[in-house]
Amino acid sequence: MTPFNDIRDYVGVPRVASLRLSPDGTRLVAVVQALNPDGKSYGTSLWEIPLDERRPYRLTRSLKGEAGAEFTEGGDLLFGSRRPDPTVKDPNEEVPALWLLPAAGGEARQVASRPGGVTGFATGGQTVVFGSDVLPGDEAGEAERRTTRKDAGISAILHESYPVRYWDHDLGPGEPRLFAGTIGDDDRLTEIRDLTPQPGKALTNASYDVTPDGSTVVTTWAVPLPHGEIRFDLVAIETSNGGARRTLATQDGHDFEGPIRVSPDGRLVTCSRGNHADTTRIPENTLWIVDLATGEGHAAGGELWPADVAWAPDGRSLYVIADEQGRRPIFQVPADGSAPVRLTSGDAAYSSLNVAPDGAVYALRSAVNVPSAPVRVAADGTVEELASPAPSLELPGTLTEVTTTADDGTTIRAWLVLPEGASAENPAPFLLWIHGGPLSSWNDWSWRWNPWIMAQNGYAVLLPDPCLSTGYGSEMIRRGWANWGPRTHADLMSITDAALELPEIDATRTAAMGGSFGGYMANWIAGHTDRFKAIVTHASLWNLDQFAGTTDASMYWQREFGIPGTELYEKLSPHLSLAEISTPMLVIHGDKDYRVPIGEGLRLWWDLQRSGVESKFLYFPDENHWVLKPGNAVVWYETVLAFLAQHVLGREWKRPESLS
Repeated sequence: MTPFNDIRDYVGVPRVASLRLSPDGTRLVAVVQALNPDGKSYGTSLWEIPLDERRPYRLTRSLKGEAGAEFTEGGDLLFGSRRPDPTVKDPNEEVPALWLLPAAGGEARQVASRPGGVTGFATGGQTVVFGSDVLPGDEAGEAERRTTRKDAGISAILHESYPVRYWDHDLGPGEPRLFAGTIGDDDRLTEIRDLTPQPGKALTNASYDVTPDGSTVVTTWAVPLPHGEIRFDLVAIETSNGGARRTLATQDGHDFEGPIRVSPDGRLVTCSRGNHADTTRIPENTLWIVDLATGEGHAAGGELWPADVAWAPDGRSLYVIADEQGRRPIFQVPADGSAPVRLTSGDAAYSSLNVAPDGAVYALRSAVNVPSAPVRVAADGTVEELASPAPSLELPGTLTEVTTTADDGTTIRAWLVLPEGASAENPAPFLLWIHGGPLSSWNDWSWRWNPWIMAQNGYAVLLPDPCLSTGYGSEMIRRGWANWGPRTHADLMSITDAALELPEIDATRTAAMGGSFGGYMANWIAGHTDRFKAIVTHASLWNLDQFAGTTDASMYWQREFGIPGTELYEKLSPHLSLAEISTPMLVIHGDKDYRVPIGEGLRLWWDLQRSGVESKFLYFPDENHWVLKPGNAVVWYETVLAFLAQHVLGREWKRPESLS
């Protein structure tokens, strides 16, 4: 028996989310997500991962859980939590505060709190910088203003600039600000000061880091432009001297975004520099290195799109993770801009980089067939597995690769999950699973979109990287840019044809599914072929013009497709092929999805109903772009499997027990 036999067991498996290494390289801490005691939600806790032969052990334990981890210069551990403060008479448990767990031992203590909570933090020297949401007006009266607003039943927000929402939450009425404090002799933050008074929306979802001496915080800074556009600059803010701010990097038509990492000597800072694409120009992201004193910058890493970055101890090179051919290896990138060198081999996908003083890299390693676990990577690329606070899993099948040549001569590759027992004598039903993004890749373990649950139920699952996938160079993106449906469809059908030639797969029992952009493609496929027995579409784009004006980042999509109502919307919108759809469809959508708003799912569902297409609608009133609550995840998988069983396996429809 494995967790894949019962989805209720699967959602209960602990997951390692991130790592943090102490400055002296002697302690490694992981953030671990697991079911809360009520079984209805997830919580996080901090675990110590010994660097010797001992087993990991839990450091924190509270009903409210702990989020994030950051070591101070002295080795104390900072984290965020909503746990009650025993030193306060009436603690506010609705918002997270900043806590410190002393390196010398003892109970954790709250070191900073704000009426709007603490959201993210970074350290340098004796300085701690943290974010918080602040209502406009006098800081001293903020708590009272929040109470007055709540007691009056006011939830309205008056916006005067774009955007107004992000993924699954509303922006405002407060504004994100950065605060700095100094670690005192009693391990509490003193001299807490507002570094960014009245920033507007400049620090919304900001990425930032602090110089090693604590004198400066380097952060992204959103600049509003005419017609709802936004540009992201890189700025340096002094943590003393009244928070004096200067712009380090700015360029029309470009964004400077995270991850932000300051070099060990405090002279340089890295970020990601990306252009504002348009209908004829693809997006390009580059690792960018800026001199903190002069603001001069240059590119490094070639075509690598940095997903995470960490400096080597000598400051002359960096470690970068980036997608490559269905993997996400670690590269060593010289800071002078010369060619990067791949450090790790194999099929792994790395994340959460940390570099020790001796140059060893601590990270999480995973793959399509391996959940995240901590490892140590030596200078020669040798990988040592460390003890993990999460269990290893026995998989119900095997992983292999499929490649083919598209009609334009481009090589298309995919991962193929084959269930146990699949053979020429017992071929498995087939499921085409299309990734989201669209600038993304199937290269990592996914707790949310897990093909091994499908394999446990007998399906062969194809995970292709068609045009627009990352890790294959700029030409792969250019092929599908502003041409989503037609070009991607051709790639997907080519790789599907190649997979169906395998004797282990039953070409007569097939289905397709996807989420987000993958859902867009599932809708496109439904209107352009009837080769599949069933189609599942999750959080999907249906009416492109409608989507472009209601999503949380309309300016981004308008760059690719142009002004709503113009030619590309007519060419690329799946809803215009409604009359051609005959394949049974399962529509899935969450009401709190602001990236692909619920109107897309509602319109698709109504269009299918009024057109007489056999269909079902799985609606989650309290979920966002993903389905994150464990009970709802069980419903999601059970409903998808029941729908596929009916239409692909020819079984009688059986309503999932979880929906009874």
